[in-house]
Amino acid sequence: MVVLATKLYVEGEARERALDSLDSLVANDLGDLDVEWTVGLRDDGFPSVTLTGEDAPVARNVLREEWGTITPHRDAGEVYLGTLEAWDDDGFLLDAGEQVRVPADELGLGSGSPSQIRTRFGLVQHVPLRFVEPDGDEPARLADAERDRLYDWTRADAGRVNVNSATRAEVRATVNRAGHAEDIVTVERLGLLEQSIVCRPETDPPGLLADIGPHLPSEMLCVIP
Repeated sequence: MVVLATKLYVEGEARERALDSLDSLVANDLGDLDVEWTVGLRDDGFPSVTLTGEDAPVARNVLREEWGTITPHRDAGEVYLGTLEAWDDDGFLLDAGEQVRVPADELGLGSGSPSQIRTRFGLVQHVPLRFVEPDGDEPARLADAERDRLYDWTRADAGRVNVNSATRAEVRATVNRAGHAEDIVTVERLGLLEQSIVCRPETDPPGLLADIGPHLPSEMLCVIP
């Protein structure tokens, strides 16, 4: 069994749609491998994939590479994934199967309070973030690759609108219904229910957010280069 490092926190029909979407994504990830799988959901909201068949070991590695995994056994100094659960003046609180505190001084994302940093980089709640497991007296910190990725967002030629609580297909459909299909480059999947709408250089991210916001029950944040 593999526990994927993305969270499912919506309810009702939205949950069923999200589980169906995840099953389709897993099918796409595993391609022609000789494996059968069952997608489940843990009580803490992390989905699990149970794998059987000749290629099950390979399939586990594929899912680990694509999604990251939640594991109770983490090695000091290694990089893992957690989801952004909360933030306060002291830093970010990630959920990696257990709470991981990343102090404000270890975010490495420039000046401002953790709340201001979260807004500036478009970090909607539950977005997966890579962190380095604490080593001895050293606290957890955001991974260098994560910092680089987020800085790249702010240095790009065009902005983004980041969204949670919706699948990639739901976000794309909403953008199309709002008449903005030609104003975006793509919808990039950050997690199962966290997406990043990559705008064209001439597109105003706050304007896009204003148009699609009423149609999605989501938190949305803009990234402005």
